[in-house]
Amino acid sequence: MFFLLLIHLAYTAESQDEKVSLRQILTRVENQFSITFTYVDENIKGISITDPSPQLALVQTLEFLQLQTGLTFEQINERFVAIRKQPARRFDICGILLDSETGEKIAGASVQYVGTFTYTDESGYFKLTGVAENSSVSILSLGHKPVNIPIEKLVALPCLSIPLETQSITLEEISISDYITEGISKKVDGSFQINRINLGILPGLIEPDVLQTLQALPGIQSVDETISNLTVRGGTNDQNLVLWDGIKMYQTGHFFGLISAFNPYLTDKILFIKNGTSTSLNDGVSSTIDIRSDDNVVKKFSGGAGINMINGDFFVKIPLSSKMSMQVSGRRSIADLFKTPTYNEYFERTFSNTDVVGTTSANDTLLTTDEDFNFYDLNLKLMVDLSENDKLRVNFLGVRNEISYQENATRNNVTESKTSNLSQQSTATGLSYHHLWSNHVKTIVEGYYSDYKLESTNYDIFNNQRLVQKNKVSDMGLKAGMFLQLNQHADLAGGYQFYEVAVTSEDDINNPPFSRLIKRVLRTHAAFLEANYSSPSNFTNLRAGLRVNYISEFDKFIIEPRLSLNQKLGEHLSVEILGEMKSQTSTQIIDFQSDFLGVEKRRWVLADDDNYPVVTSKQLSTGFQFNKENVLITLEGYLKEVKGITTSSQGFLNQFQFVRSAGSYTALGFDLLINKKFNKISSWVTYSYADNTYTFNDLVPSSFPNNLDIRHTIALASSFTHERFEVSAGLKWHTGKPFTKPVETDPITGSTINYEVPNSSRLEDYARVDLSVKYKFPLSARINAQIGASIWNLLDNTNIIDQSYRINDTSEVQVFQQKALGITPNVMFRIEF
Repeated sequence: MFFLLLIHLAYTAESQDEKVSLRQILTRVENQFSITFTYVDENIKGISITDPSPQLALVQTLEFLQLQTGLTFEQINERFVAIRKQPARRFDICGILLDSETGEKIAGASVQYVGTFTYTDESGYFKLTGVAENSSVSILSLGHKPVNIPIEKLVALPCLSIPLETQSITLEEISISDYITEGISKKVDGSFQINRINLGILPGLIEPDVLQTLQALPGIQSVDETISNLTVRGGTNDQNLVLWDGIKMYQTGHFFGLISAFNPYLTDKILFIKNGTSTSLNDGVSSTIDIRSDDNVVKKFSGGAGINMINGDFFVKIPLSSKMSMQVSGRRSIADLFKTPTYNEYFERTFSNTDVVGTTSANDTLLTTDEDFNFYDLNLKLMVDLSENDKLRVNFLGVRNEISYQENATRNNVTESKTSNLSQQSTATGLSYHHLWSNHVKTIVEGYYSDYKLESTNYDIFNNQRLVQKNKVSDMGLKAGMFLQLNQHADLAGGYQFYEVAVTSEDDINNPPFSRLIKRVLRTHAAFLEANYSSPSNFTNLRAGLRVNYISEFDKFIIEPRLSLNQKLGEHLSVEILGEMKSQTSTQIIDFQSDFLGVEKRRWVLADDDNYPVVTSKQLSTGFQFNKENVLITLEGYLKEVKGITTSSQGFLNQFQFVRSAGSYTALGFDLLINKKFNKISSWVTYSYADNTYTFNDLVPSSFPNNLDIRHTIALASSFTHERFEVSAGLKWHTGKPFTKPVETDPITGSTINYEVPNSSRLEDYARVDLSVKYKFPLSARINAQIGASIWNLLDNTNIIDQSYRINDTSEVQVFQQKALGITPNVMFRIEF
């Protein structure tokens, strides 16, 4: 070896240490010794060394190359020499974890290396064997900052003491995980959290539609099967606050409510609150649906795309730098390319009993009709981590539905053609900035602008009438909040919120001439404060707070206390008490006189403290939950009173249809869930009872059943998961919706229908069986695919979801019934990479 080094030093002195690529050197050596090197190109790529002296023998040359490159040169025979990477040296490592502030040993911390991991014992000690050099281990400990430590520092004996810095974080305490199915959890504050990525399959759903998924929870339903008409404990849909990344949304559905307006594949988490709402949130006297997209800066490019029988969609996550990334998603209907059976069923369900598919009088003839319907949504999100303590997020969401409808008809022997159209669109922009001042203090500043527009031109050929209607909502807000951790068991949160809402409604009719424009603006200031406490044993979890709203236009203060208490009575049993007072200044009124083509009958209005009061609510609920050996039982009873509702917001189709009066409703009921898991099977049954009663002092009678008074609701379902295969089936049944019949003996007086006592009759019971199945499989090392199929209303039951009456041309009472979806299949295929 000494002789070899002398020859090499002499040669390199002459060559002045010139570096040559290893590939060139190998070619020269092959020619010199008539041999062939075999190797993987990646192993020699980018390596340049000093060329060995031609005076060296083959064995000496190979030894020299091995020393210079760190590669292994193995002579297989006289002809071939194999070049391989040298195996990494491996070591046994150890360490002791300490808290940097207290010096206490940290037990139960996770120490990870490639495919293996261990945990520290009670003395903070850990040990790993066979760890390769030039690598590192990751250390994770709850309440401490994560660290990566090079292997070289952990080889020495005695074991290295490693101090970990404390990190204050807000934990999302989970009371029950896998509530009904995987991906749905109930938190200790009574709210529900849905994780889209882990969400298990549900009956009738092959994609994780946010608002459809919520209907699997007890106490939530839609009496007309739309997600734009969710009923939570007897409340109307406009009493649900829907947030997208902190932005209030006034449009939540596509296809006029049959599917969600939010692309499910860019959704990360959904927080659903029925009672005990945080004081940082306002509006939504019935519930809060807080939808959050992925908020982490990504390091790798990923995405996905898919298609079903209604729409196609895509999403991508694009890294722009180590501290910046972007998310883009889009979805569009495919009806203008081809109309599927699913589309036809949705169309019939949406537009039945409207101008689009309505009837005409005997004296006129409707020759042809032609409709063109489409929708899309687009979401952009920019995420910037300015530093470890500063995060900036910018969001944009656009949603649009549009239908044009052409009528060709003869009126008085003259052929006429008119095109009606309707567009419904929302745009929302939000910005948020998070700053961590210390391990115990952080601030959040959020601003948003939300804009909703509904515009229509409706031609009635047979009445020679043109109706133009518009509804616009502009909502902008600013919120600043601070979080202060007092100790490991208590924290405070508070802040200030301002928002300004402007609503414009416009009507213009040509025959008879009529025009109306109404615009209102409300500005609200709010201060909120709440405290959180968790006992050392975690048996007691309490959140209590107060919110004060000031509406400047009315010079009115509204004080709203909130409470959430969860108390464990043992390892498997807990009790919760929830209470809140809330208010909202915007509501929807409903006009059934074929407004907006008879499709979208809801228009947003603002409170005026007169005809439209501020809606306020009081709610108290209490319940228990038992969870042991894969058996979950929850029971929750509630009493809820909502004041300030108006008849025009309730959708009356009886003697109160044209009456304007303010009143209230009271809902009293309970929700029961029993869930049992058997290995790969999860089965559950839910039952809800609700007694929902109106009180309108100006009406006769003043008290009668609510239009949404569904007394009994039962759901039975089961899901099975095995590796890549998922299947779920379920039955949903509820008692019929109340409605009002005409008086049988004397149904008509002049041009007016004589009705019985309001809501004294009920529709037939509703029943539906749903089925869904999915299968996941890899297309390549980086591309995964899944296919799925579902059948909504598998038995094709005829369910009537509404019934009303009109007087026809022959002065007779005509019955109009709205049917729910019949048997509706859907299939999907998607890839993710």
